[in-house]
Amino acid sequence: MSVLREIVDVRQEPEVAFDAVADFSNSAQWDPGVIAAERVGDGAAAPTDVGAVYRLTVTFRGRSSEMTYRTTEYRRPDRIVFEGLGPRIAATDTIEFARIDGGGTRITYVADLRLTGLAKVAEPFLGRSFKEMGTRALAGMKAWFAERSAHPDDHVGR
Repeated sequence: MSVLREIVDVRQEPEVAFDAVADFSNSAQWDPGVIAAERVGDGAAAPTDVGAVYRLTVTFRGRSSEMTYRTTEYRRPDRIVFEGLGPRIAATDTIEFARIDGGGTRITYVADLRLTGLAKVAEPFLGRSFKEMGTRALAGMKAWFAERSAHPDDHVGR
């Protein structure tokens, strides 16, 4: 098991930041490890609420694979949790949003990654790669939000 914890501050208010990240199909726009992402189905009362399902094509160490993520917790604008499952990995992504004094949001992203099946034996050797992946993802998120701040007429999530 590898647990990654990254923090990023963005200029958007918590409600705006939450809505942009809660639509996990946006992850392909900010996470360089996500090649494609789409919402594929749901049992959700609202489009991004508990039960929303996303299919992501992810790349790790030169290999791509499909993962299915489901929203398992939705507390707007404070916290969202996604549970993901792929052929050799299970993930729990917990994302929290806190208002910053003077404006903006602090986003705390915790990813709990677990290799499954025979791949589990390689887990102790992949900690550094997982950490680099998390750092790149949050740097991408910060840049994505900054780009939207520079273009106020643009909506986050497009």
